[in-house]
Amino acid sequence: MAEEKKLALNLSRESVESAYAAEADRPPAPSSTRVKFEIFGEEMIEKRVKASGNSGRVYLPPDWVGHKVKIIRID
Repeated sequence: MAEEKKLALNLSRESVESAYAAEADRPPAPSSTRVKFEIFGEEMIEKRVKASGNSGRVYLPPDWVGHKVKIIRID
């Protein structure tokens, strides 16, 4: 019984190590690859970011002040 547990443990360790090796052999994904996000929320506004000094700015409705928002760059 103890030998069976050791064998199972060794097999799972080998499979994990081979999975890491396969991951290391894969070339890195290009940085321009788009990803899909699924977000649940209350409202959505699509706007362009305007230049503002050394950064960018997006104006949002005043009733959004104090609320948590998430910004996703889409292009």
